[in-house]
Amino acid sequence: MRSNIFAILLVCFFPLTVYPQKGEEKVKVSVTILPVAGFVENVGGERVEVMVMIPPGANPHTYEPAPEQLKRLSESRLYVKVGSGIEFELSWLDKLISLNPQMYICDASRGIELIYPDSAGSKCERCGRRADPHIWLSPLKAMKMVENIRDALIEVDGGGREYYSRNSEDYIERLRKLHKYIKKRLKDLKGETFMVFHPAWKYFAREYGLKEKAAESEGKSLTPAELISLITYAKKNGIDKIFVSPQFNRKSAEVIAGEVNARVVSIDPLAKDYIENLAEMADILAGDRK
Repeated sequence: MRSNIFAILLVCFFPLTVYPQKGEEKVKVSVTILPVAGFVENVGGERVEVMVMIPPGANPHTYEPAPEQLKRLSESRLYVKVGSGIEFELSWLDKLISLNPQMYICDASRGIELIYPDSAGSKCERCGRRADPHIWLSPLKAMKMVENIRDALIEVDGGGREYYSRNSEDYIERLRKLHKYIKKRLKDLKGETFMVFHPAWKYFAREYGLKEKAAESEGKSLTPAELISLITYAKKNGIDKIFVSPQFNRKSAEVIAGEVNARVVSIDPLAKDYIENLAEMADILAGDRK
């Protein structure tokens, strides 16, 4: 009798979390980029199996999915798109959906205000200019992305509602701590400019009161005049680091760095280990890592 009462109390005071049973098929989820894969895995845990369309080191502007990826995509129940205008999705998403029309589509950017080119202002949905797609590089925006992913997983797998909700709360708390850490690390750098070769860090910069100076735009090669202009800018503004993405050629960045005695720092905006990656970016900007 006593054991029965104890069992009832457990049910009343500790809501049941539904874990996948042994042998139960996992929810197959496809995503565009590695950081979003990390978000899905942190929310979905043991209930999901994630496939990334753009593999490590691939250029998201030019990558084309392999046949094996398309086969796996056809088996997915959920696709999480970044939704902010990343080049791969503009070129491929409609084709991917046509391969699996029953696949549920999660727009991870839902509810997030995008950044448009300075000349067009911050709200320019109808002006014809593309938004900066790199929303995941702001921890606060990443929190909203995680909420959208949680809701989508619940939509396709209602039996895991408690599990997904609990995991998302835990991960959002980790992102909140990351935001506080970065804010503290960069508090003395407000208003300062850092130079990047590929313009991926504007959301990060805006979040923490910094300015991003991009060397190139839309993957175009620099002209000699542009190179000279950037060297002049770097000298004038005391640029001592130039950040490059491993997916892009770093030759021009090395030329600029050589002229101004700066160092070229490789950091991947598409790294899967999101929290470690952004903390490292903050530490490098603060001068603690090489």
